Amino acid sequence: MSELGSLLADTVTRLFNNLVTKELIESAEKGVWPDKLWRALEEGGLTLPLVPESRGGAGGAWSDAHVVVRAAGKHAAPVPLAETIVAGWLLGEAALEVPLGPLTIAPVEGDEPLRLTRAGGGGWKVSGTASRVPWGGAAAHVVVVAEGDGGPMVALVARGAARVVSDRNLALEPRDTLVFDGAPVVAAAAAGRRIGVDAVILYGALVRAAQMAGALESLLEQSARYATERRQFGRPIGNFQAIQHNLALLAGHTAAAGMAAQHAFDVADHTDPRRAVAAAKVRCGEAAGLGAGIAHQVHGAIGFTYEHSLHFSTRRLWSWRAEFGSESRWAQALGRAAAARGAEHLWADLTAR
Repeated sequence: MSELGSLLADTVTRLFNNLVTKELIESAEKGVWPDKLWRALEEGGLTLPLVPESRGGAGGAWSDAHVVVRAAGKHAAPVPLAETIVAGWLLGEAALEVPLGPLTIAPVEGDEPLRLTRAGGGGWKVSGTASRVPWGGAAAHVVVVAEGDGGPMVALVARGAARVVSDRNLALEPRDTLVFDGAPVVAAAAAGRRIGVDAVILYGALVRAAQMAGALESLLEQSARYATERRQFGRPIGNFQAIQHNLALLAGHTAAAGMAAQHAFDVADHTDPRRAVAAAKVRCGEAAGLGAGIAHQVHGAIGFTYEHSLHFSTRRLWSWRAEFGSESRWAQALGRAAAARGAEHLWADLTAR
């Protein structure tokens, strides 16, 4: 881990431990914006780790951002921190200024392309519908990647420019539909060489993988702790072989998911991470389903109550595994890519960085 990564890890862990409480998450699920938490994240330099220092960011790499995104998943932070990090990187790659405040990204579905066209006075306007946008109505700006003149473009759209249809996912996080009807944009520019028209889905899947890895880490910690505290037949349930076996399985899935996500972030620093992101999203999605089931089995009935904190992680895992492409979608993409390359390249591709 780099010096910046270590600093970010220490800062985000301390901040989340102090501010992300059960009461805060419950309040956010009722629709209250956690302003104090967001201000602390901005003041700590955690919202723009990928933005160059010359533009007000930390000037870090994807491997540095990984520690922040994973911590957000582990603590179930009820803010669009991962989305803001991706949005800041997209704006930076397009040489656009990055505003303060929470950001989100669109479109998040592959069959909902947006279109940028020229407006009067030399500006741009965006048209189209983007569903399931994280915090679409709450974010101060939406960063969109859309088809423009001659290729993909990145645009910054202010809150209020789109019609918002509110919705939520299973974790009660906002997932709004944004309807752009020739909406004016604050700024727009040609996308950088690393940004394709599907960049939002690709890098959205990258950060969701890290968030799931973090949430799995939380499940493992909560389950191991509960197994030592809960007693049955005169001894902790963690002494029973069946519980030990399940906890070992959960630990294995957590470790595999964490390594897959971290590898994808490392690859993103050097080359196109598409293959690594696909593998990470598949592995983390699989671990999410199996891990959540094990954690609830260990906790028994108490894990299903709203009063217990376990569901904050499991509901997010069940939601995140389907966002920015499910395991099946990314598995198909991975299989098609391998088939297109040919059998003679399979081993080299598997062992390449």
